[in-house]
Amino acid sequence: MVRIEEIAKAALQGESLLVRSLTQDFLRYQPQFASIAQPVTDDEQVLALSAAFIELFAKRANQLAPAWTAKIGPVPQPIFLLKAAQRMKRLRELCEAESPEPLRRRRLYATPDYLEFV
Repeated sequence: MVRIEEIAKAALQGESLLVRSLTQDFLRYQPQFASIAQPVTDDEQVLALSAAFIELFAKRANQLAPAWTAKIGPVPQPIFLLKAAQRMKRLRELCEAESPEPLRRRRLYATPDYLEFV
């Protein structure tokens, strides 16, 4: 079974196809998001992205996120989850303005429909 931190690590490495595949596997089991344990890691980027993903998936599934996600703050430097946003000004601006709230709150940026189709 896929762990949320695996998805976060793939996203941080810019592996968008792997992120989609791992997310599909993760969501296939229709988890009860509130029961997912906090990842054991010292990597604040992995932890922030894991929390953001859990909150995003829970919101889309009309479920509650686990309590630990509320304690996870933003990363020190903004992270764009789409490589093209680093080169394309309008895409970067779209991501900054309309990234899903659980991501944007942690300075993680993607398009508004990021991982919706998974």
